[in-house]
Amino acid sequence: MTENDRKIREKLKHKTWNEIKTNDSWAIFKIMSEFVYGYENLSRIGPCVSIFGSARTKEDNPNYLLAEEIAFKLTQHGYGVITGGGPGIMEASNKGAHRGKGPSVGLNIDLPHEQNFNPYIDKDKNLEFDYFFVRKVMFVKYSQGFIVLPGGFGTLDELFEAITLIQTDKIGQFPIIMVGTSYWKGLLDWIKQTVLEQNSNISKEDLELFTLVDTADEVVSYLDKFYENYSLKPNF
Repeated sequence: MTENDRKIREKLKHKTWNEIKTNDSWAIFKIMSEFVYGYENLSRIGPCVSIFGSARTKEDNPNYLLAEEIAFKLTQHGYGVITGGGPGIMEASNKGAHRGKGPSVGLNIDLPHEQNFNPYIDKDKNLEFDYFFVRKVMFVKYSQGFIVLPGGFGTLDELFEAITLIQTDKIGQFPIIMVGTSYWKGLLDWIKQTVLEQNSNISKEDLELFTLVDTADEVVSYLDKFYENYSLKPNF
């Protein structure tokens, strides 16, 4: 047990169960306020695509440069960009959107490390959240697609949540584009060979919920093809 765990337990020992339940009840209002805050600020951004990837990616990393190129080209095709607002792939994506003079949105989260908002977010589109689940709702509700570059657990969480929501018909289908064959191939091979073929835990059709590409041009081409029969508009 860590020292922090001990401190938390010590505080809880002096609280009654009713006090704990009351605190939980009041938290509902803070959660509601975050949803209202997100809806009001994001309802005016226009068609945007969310870009995910590691916060630890450095500026000289090929994936940083690729994220910036993807974001820039998206703005030239009428899309804005939404990121988690932090460094790494997020910063690169906001940088590309800023350079392309398109909407550059950052959905920041209060974390003990890694997360400081980057300087390429539009001042009126720099939002901060306390709750991961509220923030993820905003990504899904106000995005016309997900672009997923190499990243860690947070990136995987966002990727699989989007796939699951589409798979279970909780939201309509939209493009999920994984970028980087060398990074994602092992995961996709495992999904196909172990999850699908050996255990039948998904359907063959579920593999069509996402696509794998390697270049910025492929990303933009896939998005344009997906939406060629639609007028771009916010999906709410």
